[in-house]
Amino acid sequence: MSESMLKMYISFAGMIFLFISIGLILLSRYKLKGIFAVVVAIFAYLFLIVGGLIIFYIVISGPTS
Repeated sequence: MSESMLKMYISFAGMIFLFISIGLILLSRYKLKGIFAVVVAIFAYLFLIVGGLIIFYIVISGPTS
């Protein structure tokens, strides 16, 4: 597998993490109450941070030859 394809799959994982975080944040704010909302929100923000770091790495690493 080439480096370009590997970066593409890693960026897809980052985008999926960002979409999951959006869904979990909406779920925790509007559908859940109490401790479940807090736990889901913590997971959502962890997904958001990890997804953002992945996308940041892909963008900063630049194009491949």
